[in-house]
Amino acid sequence: MTEDMRSSEPQTGPALSVVGPGEGETIVLGTTRMRVLEDGSHTGHRLAIAESVLAPHTQGPPQHRHGRHDEGFYVLSGTVRFTVGKEDHDAPAGTLVVVPPGIPHTFANPTDEPAVMLSTFTPDLYVQYFRDLQEALDGGRPLTPRANLDAMSRYATEPADDPA
Repeated sequence: MTEDMRSSEPQTGPALSVVGPGEGETIVLGTTRMRVLEDGSHTGHRLAIAESVLAPHTQGPPQHRHGRHDEGFYVLSGTVRFTVGKEDHDAPAGTLVVVPPGIPHTFANPTDEPAVMLSTFTPDLYVQYFRDLQEALDGGRPLTPRANLDAMSRYATEPADDPA
């Protein structure tokens, strides 16, 4: 076999992933419902994607910083309030927010309507955090600050006690 023939052969690697409407893993965290569309298993763990529905008047997580991954948020419907340090940014549908490692941030839905956003995690590190939170909430147990901090720390994330 010549070198030219070898280079034209199909490459093996991750398989194509197609997630249809209503498919994907569902994670429920209080008034937020997340649908994991890609958990990183089809991207070599470079990228994860989730759709989140925030009920009206949903408070987000405590303000925090990620040490090893970028997080992107594309607002599909409604308005999501992003707090970065001490600044609030109201993001209506069609807005993209990208948070690099080290930037303190949180989000919430302060409105009377549900909000839907598509989130990306590069690399996929943070998807397991949401699974861990759901497990901590199983059986109606409240999420304690300690349990949340313990889960965050497993995924290179820390609270932003001193938002800049």
